[in-house]
Amino acid sequence: MQTNHSNGCGCTSRRGFIGFSFGAVAAVGGLFALGAMKKTWDPLPSVRAAGFTTVDLSPLKDGEFSQVEWRKKPIFIVKKSADMKPNDNRDIVIGDGRYMVVIGLCTHLGCIPSWNAANKQFKCACHGGEFDDSGLNTFGPPPRPLDIPPFRIDGTKLVLGETGPEYEKLMAQA
Repeated sequence: MQTNHSNGCGCTSRRGFIGFSFGAVAAVGGLFALGAMKKTWDPLPSVRAAGFTTVDLSPLKDGEFSQVEWRKKPIFIVKKSADMKPNDNRDIVIGDGRYMVVIGLCTHLGCIPSWNAANKQFKCACHGGEFDDSGLNTFGPPPRPLDIPPFRIDGTKLVLGETGPEYEKLMAQA
């Protein structure tokens, strides 16, 4: 005659206890495996940090051109002077300064245009495309204006790669 001894886990035999133990170990191992899989899907901190570039616009003087890099792309920044035509649909206004901020790749074939300060325009040497001081295409084969990168304004700093209300407002007007 066999006696039924309960060991507190609801298992009535040695075989039931071993099965319950194996199931518990498998469940814990599965949770660790899921945690490791999720970590591999998340971008590395270095990749996450590379998505944002902060540019301080306060040192720029009127009419000055500056170039920075964001996600391996050139970003052109021009602080507009009084003799440059304002463009409310494309200019970024910070304080009393107006700035033109665009991705410095020609919209025709992706060449990098050069800034001509005397004419206040960008000139693409590859096929003769021209863009004015607002980034609008004025001559040649470029099919559209220079693209505006996503940005957020933080005081006198421009944070490239983040979408702020100012960027959304510009995109709604375009």
